[in-house]
Amino acid sequence: MIFDPHRPFNDLPPLPPRQDIETKPVLRKLASAARTLAELKGLGTSIPNQSMLVNSITLQEAKSSSEIENVVTTNDALFRAFTAESGKFDAATKEVLRYRQALWEGFARLKKTPLSTNLFIHIVQTIKQDARGIRNLPGTVIGNPASGRIVYTPPEGESLIRNKLRDLENFIHGDTPVDPLIKLALIHYQFEAIHPFFDGNGRAGRIINILYLVQTGLLELPVLYLSRAIIQAKSEYYNLLLGVTGKARWEPWILFMLDAVEATAAFTRERILQIRELMDKTMEIAKEKLPSRVYSKELMETIFRQPYTKAKFLVEAKIAERKTAAEYLKELEKISILKSKKIGKETLYLNVKLYNLLSK
Repeated sequence: MIFDPHRPFNDLPPLPPRQDIETKPVLRKLASAARTLAELKGLGTSIPNQSMLVNSITLQEAKSSSEIENVVTTNDALFRAFTAESGKFDAATKEVLRYRQALWEGFARLKKTPLSTNLFIHIVQTIKQDARGIRNLPGTVIGNPASGRIVYTPPEGESLIRNKLRDLENFIHGDTPVDPLIKLALIHYQFEAIHPFFDGNGRAGRIINILYLVQTGLLELPVLYLSRAIIQAKSEYYNLLLGVTGKARWEPWILFMLDAVEATAAFTRERILQIRELMDKTMEIAKEKLPSRVYSKELMETIFRQPYTKAKFLVEAKIAERKTAAEYLKELEKISILKSKKIGKETLYLNVKLYNLLSK
């Protein structure tokens, strides 16, 4: 097989690779990555209010994954847009929110149907908010942003691309004697090399990573903040992908992905512990300073679901009626736990310390 970056890589070989991929360095790294990921999974299932994790962590994942594709927004704009029903938000913020929506919908669908080409299409349609399907026209190339040089031309022809996706599905669900975390690295490479869509492949591929970990039982919730590691080593990430394509250098790529899993699992675990510690401290302050009629564990958990909250959330949680709920939020603002902001016709309340923690 001779790779030419200017010609469609229609000879992209199916998985698994022919060479030995379970090398000694890979197996050593696999052991530590699997252990760290198991610790994250155990911690996630111990959190009573899991919506706190799903909202906060997946929004950060959405922001970082979109930033890799140069879709950039701020934490404040993202958190406000996620909570507010009114107000004008820029296109980048809306696109990041669609990534979060695609991840969440994919997670929900995974309970009924396994990973498949149809699910991949749904993910990218949700991100891009259109009816796009598999690439059916020639001309797609991957270039170096700095030099403009073409570095890769993915397979062409809808029928060929669907066949390669079918082979990928078979590998995902097949009884291959490869550890799931090593398999994750192989799957991610193959999806990105197939590059089945005109746009959104990177983000769709990173969502598939998380969903695969859920499908295999390595995670209970889609809370691995994997895009953080990629954004910190973006050039290396793309170079290693090309190293597999051009020279079949699987070991460096697999080690990179295992490193990313381990680093982000450790980071996410620490972030969850920090959120839990902050919530416990905030509960103590509220219990000490608020009237007993106001303070409740349910109220504290509600204001930690995401950085911004509003009276409607308290009503939906059956904590109080709307008027009383608004009074509770004002009481929390008086003791500096929350800070009010007017967004359109709504009043949102920012959990200041939670926002500062998530913005680190």
